[in-house]
Amino acid sequence: MNNVVPLQSTPLRCSGPAVEFRSSPASRVWAIATVVIRELCRRKDFYVLFILTALISVTLASVNIFGDDKVVRYLKEICLLLIWVSSLVIAIVTTARQIPSERENRTLFPLLAKPVSRGQLLMGKFVGCWMAVGLCLLCFYLFFGLLSGIKEQSWPVLAYLQAMLLHWAMLAMVVSMTLLGSIVFAAPSSNGTILLVVTGGILFVGSHLNKLAIGLPEPGQTLVYGLYYVLPHLELFDVRELLVHGWGLVPAAPVVGALAYAASYSALFLALASWRFRRMPVNT
Repeated sequence: MNNVVPLQSTPLRCSGPAVEFRSSPASRVWAIATVVIRELCRRKDFYVLFILTALISVTLASVNIFGDDKVVRYLKEICLLLIWVSSLVIAIVTTARQIPSERENRTLFPLLAKPVSRGQLLMGKFVGCWMAVGLCLLCFYLFFGLLSGIKEQSWPVLAYLQAMLLHWAMLAMVVSMTLLGSIVFAAPSSNGTILLVVTGGILFVGSHLNKLAIGLPEPGQTLVYGLYYVLPHLELFDVRELLVHGWGLVPAAPVVGALAYAASYSALFLALASWRFRRMPVNT
């Protein structure tokens, strides 16, 4: 009789340690996600950015110019800006190399030869990158909250948790968008550069496109208006001013709406990535 190897004990190397793929689709997705999380833990990206942010934060926290509270708020704003920049870099760089590294290491075809669909592979990569970035955010906000609490003798834990939740939801859109870019663009470097420019442009310019469109002639006005309504508005999730000035929590209804907004765009980008991935040859 032929020897049959059960699915539960079939390990596969997925650009990292051997992973066992079990029978349920959810367990396969989670198995791929754990590889991505362990990969981020082994790499130095997070540690370098965290140490840099911590050093700058500690230096700024030690500054006290005539006991002026406005200076303290200004320094807190700089620290939060560093956290946002670091999280965007980690999310984009980590996600941009997922699919290209599988193709470069020639592990993509054996991975799909197992009982793992392309959709499950993409979902596993997304979940892994998003969870890994969430762990990084937890470390960043925990450190920032500790420094701010020591400096101001105030511990707005709920405000920090809400800001981190909205920040993490925004990064879900960035991760899914970068995953789509990793399938469209050939090199991780080009994908990472383009996504950094795009996300930076959306954060700084996205909310002003409707104002810019007013002074444009047709058809430019319609095009800019269309771009304004199509682009994901990442700046909606930026509540740094609330943390800096201690303005309290955002009401529940806008938070739920923002989470639904992030989930919708993330699902859209993942659907486009899955559609493109299903038509992409895996042996090239």
